[in-house]
Amino acid sequence: MNMQPTSTPSTTRIAFASFIGTAIEFYDFYIYAMAAALVIGQVFFPAEAPAAQSLNAFLTFGIAFLARPLGAVLFGHFGDRVGRKVTLAASLLLMGISTLLIGVLPGYAEWGVWAPVVLCLLRFGQGLGLGGEWGGAALLATEHAPEGRRAWFGMFPQLGPSVGFLLATLSFLGLSLWLTDAEFKAWGWRVPFIASALLVVVGLYVRFTLAETPAFAAVLAHKATHTLPVGALLKTHARAVLLGALAMGVCYNLFYTATVFCLSYGTGTLGISRPVFLGMLCVAILAMTLATPLAAAWSDRIGRRPVLLRGALAAMLAGFLLAPALQSGSLLLVTAYLALLLFLMGVTFAPMGAFLPEQFPAAVRYSGAGLAYSLGGILGASLAPAISQALVQQGGLAWVGAYVSVMAGLSALAVLGLRARAG
Repeated sequence: MNMQPTSTPSTTRIAFASFIGTAIEFYDFYIYAMAAALVIGQVFFPAEAPAAQSLNAFLTFGIAFLARPLGAVLFGHFGDRVGRKVTLAASLLLMGISTLLIGVLPGYAEWGVWAPVVLCLLRFGQGLGLGGEWGGAALLATEHAPEGRRAWFGMFPQLGPSVGFLLATLSFLGLSLWLTDAEFKAWGWRVPFIASALLVVVGLYVRFTLAETPAFAAVLAHKATHTLPVGALLKTHARAVLLGALAMGVCYNLFYTATVFCLSYGTGTLGISRPVFLGMLCVAILAMTLATPLAAAWSDRIGRRPVLLRGALAAMLAGFLLAPALQSGSLLLVTAYLALLLFLMGVTFAPMGAFLPEQFPAAVRYSGAGLAYSLGGILGASLAPAISQALVQQGGLAWVGAYVSVMAGLSALAVLGLRARAG
């Protein structure tokens, strides 16, 4: 099967623009996730209770997910009234500024209680920016896509998270190899945050060279925009928003279980060194990168729903393997299990680039797809590391595996409730 679509230079630029923006924004998001697992608690919270430091760090991680629906509403409002292009540039700028300021923010030793307060505000800003990013990037790709290739073109923003995560992981791996633990804690972890400013400049340049999508240009031409897009959305499409959020839960849960919880558990409880575990994640993320185009092409061929259901069913089964894999003591088995979780994340994530936008008409599509995506983050990811940490302390790894399986089951039921092709 030939998976390479024919495309003009224009559609090639559009695919790249939708990819590069999500790659940058998710790089920013993931460097915080890794810092939360490794160092945020030690830098920004009192040292008297190490266990509380870890829990507080994971809670600051969750704040951005609470902000993402607000970002989806805010940027969705302008994306459905003004256009995709300018809105996408604004979301990227907000994300970039928030990330840069986290990189230069003094810690608890210098600012006391104000350090975690400002950290939470900046983390909220990251969430607002990312909440406006994905919906617009998905529309940028799919609203330019030729008929029958929506999932393929919608795959390019879906590649952004895996590439952003790989860049983030390589950044922390390099710093872990080159710096001592004291240097890494003192200043090394800040380098990826500050370096993101350069990536944002590149992303903004690419975004400003784009034209408006044909679907939204038609909405403007027919003067069919809504004064309050989110109001119109919730009045007629609230069910699709809620089911779309539930459908996204499995993607988020798989990813953050593999990358945040397992990173914390592997380095803290299993005693695997930070550079080794980061190297294992670099290998495992390649499975997600591979699964993304395969699942997108497959969903164009047989439909979004069959691919999503099969991925969710496999994720339910994978939950039962979590405890045996992590308790095996084998680096090879742990790496293979991380790769399995991330491969299934790619399978359940790739079709969403087309599936969620197809649930909504063009006049409220930015708001609808973005809000469903961001609410899915609250359900599947915002508290996932903290919940997993609490479960492993109360009942052991088997409870964490059950948590993965339950989230996958809920997502499968939601996919069944959504229309196969509505937009």
